[in-house]
Amino acid sequence: MAARFARSIGALSSSATHRSAAGIEAVSYGVFKPRLASSSSSPESEFPKTDNKKMTDRLSGVIDVVNDRKLPPELRGQRDAVRSETDIINVVEQRIWHSMEEGQFENLPGKGKPLDLNTNPHADPAEDTLYRILSRNKCAPEWVELNKEIRDRVVEWRSALKRAWTHQGSVDDSIWIEASDSLKLQIRDINNKVFRYNLIVPFGRQMLGLKWEKEMDRLKEENTGS
Repeated sequence: MAARFARSIGALSSSATHRSAAGIEAVSYGVFKPRLASSSSSPESEFPKTDNKKMTDRLSGVIDVVNDRKLPPELRGQRDAVRSETDIINVVEQRIWHSMEEGQFENLPGKGKPLDLNTNPHADPAEDTLYRILSRNKCAPEWVELNKEIRDRVVEWRSALKRAWTHQGSVDDSIWIEASDSLKLQIRDINNKVFRYNLIVPFGRQMLGLKWEKEMDRLKEENTGS
């Protein structure tokens, strides 16, 4: 009996020695856990440094996804496509037409009644108040008055160009040369007004200035067609 007990103790001691050699240490209640790595191993080997390019690509992907979610469903998923404000406007117009065809604009509240244009719920409150004050005093914003002035000046300028063009190619070109020099100076003045107008006008209402070469081509086409 004593010999059998001694052999059992020797077997347990041998088993514990093999476990220790395998890198596993005994824990109470028969639970085993692997030994921690030695302190001589470097942290960089456990946690490799992230490549900057991969991190940049991931951030770019996240930004693209966020921006893509802001677009209408019709324009999503087109990462390489050039999206402009016109594309969004086209989507809005298509939705409006579909809604009209489905009759969603029928029997709306206030149908057949005059619109109340005294207030603009979509405008900035301070700006809306300013416009109402101008309207009561029968005045228009500066950009409205400037737009009218520019259009009147352009009509007058083109009429003067047509009159001067009748002297072009005549025996005495001095009238055409003098008139063209004066018209070129007037273009500069008109374009200065256009530049100021584009600075103060609401977004989307900007206009293009005049160019002498394009106006001459336009005049030649009109004379050829007539």
